[in-house]
Amino acid sequence: MFSQKIESFKTIFNDKISIRAIELYDNKIWYSGTDSKFGYVDIKNPQDQKQIKLSENKLQFRTLAQDKTSFYAVNIESPAYFFKIDKKKLTYKIIHTDTAKAAFYDALVIQKKNGVALGDPYGKCMNIIITKNRGENWQVLPCKKEYENQEGEAAFAASNSNVYLNGNEFWFVTGGKKSRQFYSYNMGEKLYGKEVKFVSGSNSTGIYSLDIDPHTRFGIAVGGDYTKQEANIDNIATTQNGGESWNIQASGHNAGYTTCVKIKPGSKGKEIISVGDQHISYSSDFGKTWTKISDEKGFYVCRWIDQSTVVFAGKDKISIMKLTF
Repeated sequence: MFSQKIESFKTIFNDKISIRAIELYDNKIWYSGTDSKFGYVDIKNPQDQKQIKLSENKLQFRTLAQDKTSFYAVNIESPAYFFKIDKKKLTYKIIHTDTAKAAFYDALVIQKKNGVALGDPYGKCMNIIITKNRGENWQVLPCKKEYENQEGEAAFAASNSNVYLNGNEFWFVTGGKKSRQFYSYNMGEKLYGKEVKFVSGSNSTGIYSLDIDPHTRFGIAVGGDYTKQEANIDNIATTQNGGESWNIQASGHNAGYTTCVKIKPGSKGKEIISVGDQHISYSSDFGKTWTKISDEKGFYVCRWIDQSTVVFAGKDKISIMKLTF
């Protein structure tokens, strides 16, 4: 049996902030959060910290993305401002604004020149906007009959991880009355929706987070019901074929509501870390079985730093866990 244990667990950052999006760059953990806050903490030297406010208004950020030279963040609620932040100087500018009353952006992902921002529905479809030139221009995908929303379907701004982008293809997941996975192979030119037999039925249920191994097309989706966090039926699913079909895993045998899932780099999906408000969990068999490795509470987002180190962020803190295998 493949086993692991926690070698060390250290909180390296405290502040009055809710963090639901992080990025790694230059040996630092970069974060965005409530009260317009954006900043970093150095992984090896946590005394090296810097924080700025991107706005005088109390904006709530639940998104953060990066390319070679810049970070990107967009706030939830209207008006939604898309910020581009220079990595070296930490100067910033607003590159796009969405003034629609219903604007509520759940996730943002950038890879090289391409980017996808996912927002709650405008009318009959999810609000999906894309860029193909590092955020200089943004294009709203037109609403088409084949991917109209089900009644009561939306997305969750839980950990900036319900969208996955790989080259020109992207996936995103929804929840609510229905849980679905959507896929586009050419930056939104075609978009296909597929229902996942996942916990659903109310506006608090569904898929919260998704991760995919681009080499093997293995993927995992996690979630649950944030109003019943111990509920653990039909809240984990995996795919072996890039989302063409999904299978429920560990139903009734996991730690419950989960907001973020990340595949260990290089493991092809075999090793996975996940976090919810009440637990940190680990799988070493492609998500079939799970071990709760910590009861630490208040984390929403996770990211592998290297093969044995994971960063977690959430309510008022950023922490680093070192695992031994």
